[in-house]
Amino acid sequence: MKYLDRFRVRPGQKVRLKDIDPGFKGHHEGHEKAAEEIERDREKLRALQALLYASGRTSLLICLQGLDAGGKDGTISHILGAMNPQGCRVTGFKQPSIEEQAHDFLWRVHRATPGRGQVAIFNRSHYEDVLVVRVHDLVPRKVWARRYDEINAFEKELVHGDTHILKFFLHISKKEQLKRFEARFDDPMKRWKISESDYKERKLWGAYTTAYEEALSRCSTPHAPWFIIPSDHKWFRNLAIARIVVEHLEALHMKLPQPSVDLGHIRREYHAAKTK
Repeated sequence: MKYLDRFRVRPGQKVRLKDIDPGFKGHHEGHEKAAEEIERDREKLRALQALLYASGRTSLLICLQGLDAGGKDGTISHILGAMNPQGCRVTGFKQPSIEEQAHDFLWRVHRATPGRGQVAIFNRSHYEDVLVVRVHDLVPRKVWARRYDEINAFEKELVHGDTHILKFFLHISKKEQLKRFEARFDDPMKRWKISESDYKERKLWGAYTTAYEEALSRCSTPHAPWFIIPSDHKWFRNLAIARIVVEHLEALHMKLPQPSVDLGHIRREYHAAKTK
């Protein structure tokens, strides 16, 4: 079964995260055994993104959501590391600025969506407005409750404009999250990520789980599907997401555009230039 189907949340499916194993790794025994597959997918991803960029006819939006230490940064590094940076853009959605708060909640998101030929990766996304906002009771229930339909309509509009949308929830266990928090103390390159809010948010694990389950259930559509990615194993998370992106782009059957100039004329110009 393709990963595109294996991890997709079917439209109308009632998601129960406790029934999904965050430590799942399929038939793979470990990172070393899967290394060849991982590299092969990265090569395919590189070639497919080049086709997307050259054709300039459609775009790709990748949304990454997950609890703290779920691996959003690592996923971005893995995906972007296989792509040409000039055709990609990453946007991180943190607490809205004063200017952003003066507009509707989708205003700042629409500005970051990809143009044709581009890949945009969202580190967190418009779903923060039915997750953090809901858990911390930042707006009345009647406000965030209507946002699911508004998000679905927004994403449908993007798809009608030739943007393909793939949304990934990085599913980790509470035990694995604490293990990664511990690793931040031991790794000088990760200490900057340490925050008191990590542990405050951890106490709200149950509330976040409920919020994610509703967002995943209500906003996985045929045109903008959610994928729940087992993420306790970082290497499997990277493999699964790259594979899904590859499978989706391969299904587009993209081709390089034909030259827009008379090649015979250009060839004659080239030979003339050589004789000078």
